[in-house]
Amino acid sequence: MATDYDAPRKNDEDLGADSIEELKARRNEKTATAVDEDETEAAEGFELPGADLSGEELAVRVIPRQADEFTCSQCFLVHHRSQLAYEENGQPVCSECAG
Repeated sequence: MATDYDAPRKNDEDLGADSIEELKARRNEKTATAVDEDETEAAEGFELPGADLSGEELAVRVIPRQADEFTCSQCFLVHHRSQLAYEENGQPVCSECAG
């Protein structure tokens, strides 16, 4: 919003008189711009916790651990060799668990 510094300034009396009318106008504008949304249409896209998912199938392709990966002995996640912090009793530990 550009400000015109050459425009005459309003005094305190003008600000008090205009502000009530401006506030009423702004309040009416805000209520007029509210969007009416059908609650049933909005709720159809949501899954509720505890919903019955027994009919759903999950297809995930599992890739075996690669030669440049290791399984952390602390968090049991598979990490790339670059994330190896150290080995404790011959067991690898990732940089996340070491920190």
